[in-house]
Amino acid sequence: MNDQMQKQLGKTLWNIADTLRGAMNADDFRDYMLSFLFLRYLSDNYEAAAKRELGSDYPDFPLDVLLQTGATTPLQAWYEENPEDIAEFEKQMRRKVHYVIKPEHLWANIAHLARTQNGELLNTLQKGFKYIEEESFQSAFGGLFSEINLASEKLGRSYSDRNSKLGAVIKEIANGLADFSSDVDTLGDAYEYLIGQFAAGSGKKAGEFYTPQQVSDILSAIVTLDSQEPATGKKEHLASVLDFACGSGSLLLNVRKRMGPHGIGKIYGQEKNITTYNLARMNMLLHGVKDTEFEIYHGDTLNNDWDILRELNPAKKPSFDAIVANPPFSLRWTPGEAMGDDVRFKNYGLAPKSAADFAFLLHGFHYLKDEGVMAIILPHGVLFRGGAEERIRTKLLKDGHIDTVIGLPANLFYSTGIPVCILVLKKCKKPDDVLFINAAELFIKGKRQNQLGDGSNGTPDHIGKIIETYQFRKEEDRYSKRVRMERIVEEGYNLNISRYISTAEPEPEIDLSATHEELMKLDKQTREATTKHNAFLKELGLPLLPLSEG
Repeated sequence: MNDQMQKQLGKTLWNIADTLRGAMNADDFRDYMLSFLFLRYLSDNYEAAAKRELGSDYPDFPLDVLLQTGATTPLQAWYEENPEDIAEFEKQMRRKVHYVIKPEHLWANIAHLARTQNGELLNTLQKGFKYIEEESFQSAFGGLFSEINLASEKLGRSYSDRNSKLGAVIKEIANGLADFSSDVDTLGDAYEYLIGQFAAGSGKKAGEFYTPQQVSDILSAIVTLDSQEPATGKKEHLASVLDFACGSGSLLLNVRKRMGPHGIGKIYGQEKNITTYNLARMNMLLHGVKDTEFEIYHGDTLNNDWDILRELNPAKKPSFDAIVANPPFSLRWTPGEAMGDDVRFKNYGLAPKSAADFAFLLHGFHYLKDEGVMAIILPHGVLFRGGAEERIRTKLLKDGHIDTVIGLPANLFYSTGIPVCILVLKKCKKPDDVLFINAAELFIKGKRQNQLGDGSNGTPDHIGKIIETYQFRKEEDRYSKRVRMERIVEEGYNLNISRYISTAEPEPEIDLSATHEELMKLDKQTREATTKHNAFLKELGLPLLPLSEG
């Protein structure tokens, strides 16, 4: 499927969402819409694998013939014909596609129930979601659909009303998807598109779960390059990647996309918001990441309540090759007394209560491998604010851990209009300087959000320029500069980009010779005009105008 068709699919789904959500707010409807898209993906992927597994035994009849058997899906027909073989079949499916979907829970059956306005649609959906959460996968996906309240009065007051409303929604989605491919990339991209559209529609709340793809592209490119010699290109393999504020998981998926399906040993994510946590898990599966290849944890990052990160034995402490994050900007937090002794913070100090930015940074940095790379999005304030933040920043600089500071344009995010920056940190870095990139002035102005160009459709390649500048540590007047530590010390460890890269417009140079010629020419023309004018005045007997000396 080409880009144009992918965009068309996204728009088709968004139009369905926009039309059908009615009185329901966008956030609630998002959960229904994305869950149905997820079920469609699981079903299509499962049926394709079942067809391969059963070969010629797969009853691949046309729908009208199939319905005459009393079944609505080929797999249902096979189950009814071969009850003694079901256990072995499901065992093989768990081994090959890592999950099982019962025939009655497949999307084709759900869509059939919706089309025929069958009164069992709601009950079947409830049982299907429960089975997927508890039994489909080897790993338990408890609460995966917990945010979808099929008994919600927003769908209708009675069972019949709710059944009817869901039937209408599912019927439209089924019709909208009918003309499009159901491969992993297509549905995964459609899912991402919808997340982006819902994020755009929900304003500041979107900051909780969505990092714009263009910014995500920059972070994922940086952490996949060789940490010591970025100029040598992309690493061949990452054992692990972590996003400790993963939202919908788009940053992690972007890193995986750059590394390829087998380029990462395991993906780790953490998310505090329960709805977003479920979105992230669905997003992983919908992009073809097997349940054994990722681990997303629901919990509070600053409290560090993820058991695997609380390992007390330093030799067993988990560490990651690549860390990316877009944590909430300047979140207020309340560190307790014991937090000062927390291994993550005790060497640097606690971030102030008014802004947890450096707390998030230090959390991630603690779990970074010595040869790893961390790229984190933060507000500009971390570059210059005083007090506790100044002390943390100074220590990080003295220890040589801040590698690059990238200033981005304002209004790139749905959650805030303020300009933000990317900090690139390494525990062992080669250059004895900090690379500053001032990308704040290069963007395409949009109605609601500004955008970074990617070089496609005639746009300038702002994203490629940032990545290339980081990769080859390039210097360019008014755009990028390598600044030695001595200079940063002179500036009091202040990393405000404007202190190192001047953005002032230079005064235009004046060609004195050409200007002199021009003035001489104008003077000559003035004197000639005055002489001519005085001739008329003399004839009229009027006083003459003074004539300048030539």
